[in-house]
Amino acid sequence: MIKEALQYIANLKEESMEPKVLTIDGKTYCNKRLDKYHEFDMAGPLEVNTLTSMLDYIKGKPEELRESMLVHVCSPVKVKLVSGLIDERNRETLMVSNAIVNEFQFDRYYDQERFLIELQANFLETEDILKIRQVAGSIQAGTTAIYDDDGISQKTTIRSSIANNTDIIVPNPVRLCPYRTFAEIEQPESSYVFRIKDTDGVPAFKLVEADGGLWKNETMKRIKEYLESELGDGLKKHRITVIA
Repeated sequence: MIKEALQYIANLKEESMEPKVLTIDGKTYCNKRLDKYHEFDMAGPLEVNTLTSMLDYIKGKPEELRESMLVHVCSPVKVKLVSGLIDERNRETLMVSNAIVNEFQFDRYYDQERFLIELQANFLETEDILKIRQVAGSIQAGTTAIYDDDGISQKTTIRSSIANNTDIIVPNPVRLCPYRTFAEIEQPESSYVFRIKDTDGVPAFKLVEADGGLWKNETMKRIKEYLESELGDGLKKHRITVIA
């Protein structure tokens, strides 16, 4: 009896693993997902960090491209080279380029030393970045700082002694160019709010993005225009479409 029961259970398991196909109202349904294997191998994507590498690949290895290709500007830091629709209406990804950008964290307070280092390492030299560095560098740790804040602008009073007060106007808003897209593209300039706070006599600083992310659309447009310009006649020759 035990042997028969085990055999019965085994049969039930085998039956449950078999896909069931039903036709209802002229449409075919299956209780399991069946994936069809391609009759040809799909290439794994090459991973690079520049637009130049992608252009070199397209120009240097045209025989590896399919009949039609698509360069997709996914974001200001990511571009993909994919094929047109192939078997089963899939696309083959040949290359993915991810830009190496700065790791500055907006909307986060930095201590004075770290903030000044981050500004120098992660931003292009502009008039406003010089103003911010001047203000941030003028506030010495250990002094008494008074911050007048109306929600839009700030005025900082540095009091190093009873008889010595210095007023510093904090620039706002500021126009800055952080490194945040591919090096081949002109870095986008946008507005930021510069904030200062005092914690037990120690100053802290942060920058907050103030353009609602509009820079992303403009940057993606610049990437598209750059790729189209660099590829030139190759767009038509290799049937390449650039989208952003």
